[in-house]
Amino acid sequence: MKWKKLMACTLVLSLMGGSSLLFADSFKEHVRVWMNGQELKDGGYLIEGKTYIPVRDINGAVHWDKDSGKVIIIQPNVHIFLFKGNTVFGNVNRGKLKFNVFSQIDTLNDNIHSVKVAISDPAGKVTDIQTQEVKNSKDNFWFRTDDFTYDFNTVGKYSVGFYIKTSAESSFVKVAEKVITVLN
Repeated sequence: MKWKKLMACTLVLSLMGGSSLLFADSFKEHVRVWMNGQELKDGGYLIEGKTYIPVRDINGAVHWDKDSGKVIIIQPNVHIFLFKGNTVFGNVNRGKLKFNVFSQIDTLNDNIHSVKVAISDPAGKVTDIQTQEVKNSKDNFWFRTDDFTYDFNTVGKYSVGFYIKTSAESSFVKVAEKVITVLN
């Protein structure tokens, strides 16, 4: 007789637990989120008709200021131009190429420590092109790298990234990129 009561209690508690999970899921639903043609790793949640995504998944430097309870996102508007001599380019043939990168940065409303330009090959290997501290933060400025020789030895898409570092202790975060397609 005791085992019947124990089994009945287990069944009731199981049903209650399952229904509370169903109730909780009705308030939040996991959703797949795509940004610039790529799916965000952690996705997002739909809660009461609003979609929430992890703030670190957007292209910007994120800083949590626990003293003020603020999340600060720094995402300037960056335009990247690639120059071979005085000629702008986007696609190249395989082989070595000497070029420089011109970046126009505007709507930068927060102070940053430094900027960096780097290139990544189709396999994901990143090579730094140039890094520079930002002495006088402005809402807009230009950054041009020195000439840089790079061996585009594999056909595919290479990414020239523009990175910012918010403080001396923080890491660089990519906030913009330009794609170079290497042909034949």
